[in-house]
Amino acid sequence: MTLEQFYKGKKIFLTGHTGFKGSWLSAVLTDMGAEVKGYALAPNTNPSLYELLGLEKATQSVIGNILDADKLKKEVLSFKPDIVFHLAAQPLVRLSYKEPVETIQTNVIGTANLFEAVRQTPSVKVLINITSDKCYENKETDIPYKETSPMGGYDPYSASKGMAELLTSCYRNSFFNIKEYGKSHNTALASCRAGNVIGGGDYALDRIVPDCARALSKGEQIVLRNPLATRPWQHVLEPLFGYMLLGKKMWDNPSLAQGWNFGPNPSDVRTVEDLVKLFLKTWGGGSYRVEPCAKLHEAKLLHLDIEKAFKLLNWRPVYDFDKAVKETALWYKNFYEGADIKAFTLKQISEYRENYGKLNKEID
Repeated sequence: MTLEQFYKGKKIFLTGHTGFKGSWLSAVLTDMGAEVKGYALAPNTNPSLYELLGLEKATQSVIGNILDADKLKKEVLSFKPDIVFHLAAQPLVRLSYKEPVETIQTNVIGTANLFEAVRQTPSVKVLINITSDKCYENKETDIPYKETSPMGGYDPYSASKGMAELLTSCYRNSFFNIKEYGKSHNTALASCRAGNVIGGGDYALDRIVPDCARALSKGEQIVLRNPLATRPWQHVLEPLFGYMLLGKKMWDNPSLAQGWNFGPNPSDVRTVEDLVKLFLKTWGGGSYRVEPCAKLHEAKLLHLDIEKAFKLLNWRPVYDFDKAVKETALWYKNFYEGADIKAFTLKQISEYRENYGKLNKEID
């Protein structure tokens, strides 16, 4: 059974559906024929990918805060979803220094609120909490982090994601224990940690790809804070298809309710400067300068070990670093040149699905 066949007709509750990754996931799921209900704050960027893709018409959309436990529970209960993907979060490291308490509340208490709502909703068979590669205690060595590596977090954002992982483990042991599956509950709970996700439609502040697109669209130089920092870059569709594959497999095999890494191949862990140079080449011009800023700590080195997903899920990345950056740059170039960006986005999804199917025939 292909992913499309599995998700067609499934009822999916998606938190954070108005954000960057949430918008892409909403577009993929609705394109596959799933019934999607989203719960999130209103889009907080202009432009907004969610609005550019017309997703307010394609999904059931509830504008709400995951800290509003009563409203969240009401929406989950009334929808009776089959699968829940939790993406709602405060996702920015630098903003977390300015708003540490708000970041922790959203990323930890908000997650607990969703778990409690799901506990009271018997229809949910699969619950997947999306955290971050930054949940690990990052010692900034060349050793990639495995799913069994210690949780940590230097900055408030990273710490909040480590906390969210500990919370997930707590609920999986205490309330969604696999030994009690089919007895006291029917929900399998997993968590997913993705690498640095890039792709069209991200307009958040203090992220290198949106910074590149904004600067180039105005004929300005791109400003780099940490040009030699390395990251596990991957196109946004890579982890999303990983999450969906995990959800499909957990449906029949709840023992897969564990923590999972979805990142690029080791050769695609590259520097910020590498990304910017390729972005400029694809764009067809432009320049950058290095301008170190205030000394807020940001990790300079981060690698993920994806062997577990490769062996147990038979998942593997489809696009290499060059392809991921090129597809991303082409999205923004088309947007600023006035192309039909919804059609272009759906074309990118279709092309990725075709490549995914060729590479992962045995998965489906």
